Amino acid sequence: MKKLNVQELHKIVGGELFGSIDTEIIGPEHIEKAESHHVTFIGNRKYLKLWPESKAGAAVVNSNLKIEEDPKRAIIKVSNADLAMAKILEAFTPSPPVFNSEIHSTAVVHETAKVGAGCKIGAGSYVGKDVVLGDGVVLYPNVCVFDETTIDMGTIVWSGTVIRERTKIGMGCIFHTNVSIGADGFGYRPAEDGRGLTKIPQIGNVIIGNGVEIGANSCVDRGKFSSTIIGDGCKIDNLVQIAHNCVMGRACIMAGHSGLAGSVTLGDGVIIGGSASIKDHTIIESGAVVGAGSGVMNDIPAGKTVLGYPATDSREMLKQWVALRKLGKQ
Repeated sequence: MKKLNVQELHKIVGGELFGSIDTEIIGPEHIEKAESHHVTFIGNRKYLKLWPESKAGAAVVNSNLKIEEDPKRAIIKVSNADLAMAKILEAFTPSPPVFNSEIHSTAVVHETAKVGAGCKIGAGSYVGKDVVLGDGVVLYPNVCVFDETTIDMGTIVWSGTVIRERTKIGMGCIFHTNVSIGADGFGYRPAEDGRGLTKIPQIGNVIIGNGVEIGANSCVDRGKFSSTIIGDGCKIDNLVQIAHNCVMGRACIMAGHSGLAGSVTLGDGVIIGGSASIKDHTIIESGAVVGAGSGVMNDIPAGKTVLGYPATDSREMLKQWVALRKLGKQ
């Protein structure tokens, strides 16, 4: 078990230290559950009232909050408790699963594949024809990487993930369990005889930038032609659908159960709330925010926040909700 004293935590996060400096900490914990060997975090005024009764040995607190000091416990005041928490969590992160050999004996690696220095390929994994793995790529057990795919250095792919042919993936990405990259886009048209459906072939690929993280059981479909593109630094939650020929700019966020229909374009820094649905061929410009559960039917200009189903300007939608509530009380 890793242990750090308060002084060591202070060196990690900076800020101002008050109270006890020798307390030994074994990890972070919620303020209500913390014991004397835990550090907790207070970034919001509503948690201040829990501090006097908390058993936590230390707290990292936003500097703009006035907190009752206790000489027997430690308080580290920082400008942003959430960012400080990220640093402390990193310090206490357990080691990843161990590989006994760089390429497991049960992994299948095609003779034409190029595997960079320090790559690790787990049991039952498959690496196909003409695949290129950059230095330090990690494929955990039961990952499939199909033909002509390239994965740049330092990318980590967790078990159950399938990366289809001709995908291009940047460096430092993380794909969690059971992610699907590059499956067929969902394209059908009524058959000429009016009986059944005709499948539209999907012959494009997927291009994923650097530093992208995709949560468990999410899907990124390949383009009908050309590419589905995920920009640098995008963060995608669990159970997210990104359809064929979508283009996401840099540093976009998509929360769980949200989805983009075909050929949606997101600018840089767009935020899509949980369970939001975006209609096909919609353009959401840079910095726009789509509230959770919203249904976007039309283009959204840069910096705008929308809510509701169908989604509209957040202030206008809030006014409508207030009016409806008043009607219900009449």
